[in-house]
Amino acid sequence: MPAVDKLLLEEALQDSPQTRSLLSVFEEDAGTLTDYTNQLLQAMQRVYGAQNEMCLATQQLSKQLLAYEKQNFALGKGDEEVISTLHYFSKVMDELNGLHTELAKQLADTMVLPVIQFREKDLTEVSTLKDLFGLASTEHDLSMAKYSRLPKKKENERVKTEVGKEVASARRKQHLSSLQYYCALNALQYRKRMAMMEPLIGFAHGQINFFKRGAEMFSKSMDGFLSSVTGMVQSIQVELEAEADKMRVSQQELLSVDESVYTPDSDVATPQINRNLIQKAGYLNLRNKTGLVTTTWERLYFFTQGGNLMCQPRGAVAGGLIQDLDNCSVMAVDCEDRRYCFQISTPSGKPGIILQAESRKEYEEWICAVNNISRQIYLTDNPEAVAIKLNQTALQAVTPITSFGKKQESSCSSQNMKNSDTENDKTIPQAAGSAPDTEELIAPGTPIQFDIVLPASEFLDQNRGSRRTNPFGETEDASFPEAEDSLLQQMFIVRFLGSMAVKTDHTTEVIYEAMRQVLAARAIHNIFRMTESHLMVTSQTLRLIDPQTQVSRACFELTSVTQFAAHQENKRLVGFVIRVPESTGEESLSTYIFESNSEGEKICYAINLGKEIIEVQKAH
Repeated sequence: MPAVDKLLLEEALQDSPQTRSLLSVFEEDAGTLTDYTNQLLQAMQRVYGAQNEMCLATQQLSKQLLAYEKQNFALGKGDEEVISTLHYFSKVMDELNGLHTELAKQLADTMVLPVIQFREKDLTEVSTLKDLFGLASTEHDLSMAKYSRLPKKKENERVKTEVGKEVASARRKQHLSSLQYYCALNALQYRKRMAMMEPLIGFAHGQINFFKRGAEMFSKSMDGFLSSVTGMVQSIQVELEAEADKMRVSQQELLSVDESVYTPDSDVATPQINRNLIQKAGYLNLRNKTGLVTTTWERLYFFTQGGNLMCQPRGAVAGGLIQDLDNCSVMAVDCEDRRYCFQISTPSGKPGIILQAESRKEYEEWICAVNNISRQIYLTDNPEAVAIKLNQTALQAVTPITSFGKKQESSCSSQNMKNSDTENDKTIPQAAGSAPDTEELIAPGTPIQFDIVLPASEFLDQNRGSRRTNPFGETEDASFPEAEDSLLQQMFIVRFLGSMAVKTDHTTEVIYEAMRQVLAARAIHNIFRMTESHLMVTSQTLRLIDPQTQVSRACFELTSVTQFAAHQENKRLVGFVIRVPESTGEESLSTYIFESNSEGEKICYAINLGKEIIEVQKAH
């Protein structure tokens, strides 16, 4: 019998994205098995129902044959021979009905019942454990977030102890639920094989018993096959019992660990720090700016790969590049009321990402590891030995230099904004090689514009003290005359993804193809920045408005919108085609793709409503 894939119980406590990715495969397998089991049960119940119907039919036929004698036929003379013959056939039908009844009972007990028990017991258990595991994971994440927000100064030891106990309890609960969930998923790989074979064995045995009187040869030919299948089921049962015993032993060993395993920062006084690391992995909190002074923290899984710092969100198949660590600098920083924070800066001194570790040990090891990698130690023949020599340098990196970091951040802010805007204003040509049918929609090699307008901050900087003519049609007038007289006025929050020229506007497929090419180009060229705007839909225009300054960034006449559609799967993607006359007398077609905070169908409905209003106004 082939080997059975299984989840390693030893990795349940770490709960790494790799383990979660493998767990998702098992969960997908369990979901597929549940759907297939429901369909299989329906088919078997249909067979059982047909067999019951056969019992009722033979019983009714037998009664109907006996009822011939009781009929008052006007010409019933000489029917004694017919009556006796019908009585004989009725007896045969009664015997056959007994066989059909016995077969129906065997099908119910040996074919339908095992599948029902497998669905109601094993599959329901896996589903319940999945829900418990999800609740435990959520509780652990909430407790870790609460623990991460413990203040650095003026700590309340009682609060810190209570939060630590809460984290330990949540982590233990998650560990226990994950162990039980993993064991159930591992056992399911064995049980599903038995669940598929046992009903078929019962069905075959019932049919053989039914035909045994007239098909001895057939039954003998099946005995060998059924005995081999029965032997296989028994061998699987033996393996399941052995594997269950091993998992029970492993579970007891893993649950008997010291309580310090569940408590974060348990050795804060004298942590055992390895300062010679050239690679590191673990969960960190990443700081994200949400405004000028507001920030949020997101707990993600980080790991180093060569000279790169990678990040892998929970549930993702692979990690993505966060920052190149070659020749970078790392230092501890003071981040409001957060502890164990450090900042990684680029070789040019531009402030980079700010991360928070969950303990002092992780905090110092991450700084040492990044410091070692930044010197490209991993490229040497003996990186461990080189790292030991640079140990003293790594120790200096953990000294907080908050004033320098803040000064550096303030001095580079304006330059960084301009550099990022310039990079995102570039157009990147789309790679050729489209399928023949897409060439009729979009010409191969058509360039994609990833930024429709300049950011508001740069726009205002360039217009202080004087007015200019904006090539994008922006205006500083915060009021829109057409909105006051418009019968329709709806506002949506959107982010511009890209625009490109198209060859036709006769079908919505051109919008879907433009969405595919824009998203693919952003992924290939690592373009993640998007311009957020407010899209105002009136009965006359589509207007893009800057959310901070209320400046009108772009305006399209609603009559020039010839096609509009939302993505069929990603409901937040929406696009429309604009037909604009050229000076040469011809017309150009361009598709604009956006990502909305709400469903794209709502924007399409608003555009369609505006065009209907235009038609009604024309009619009047």
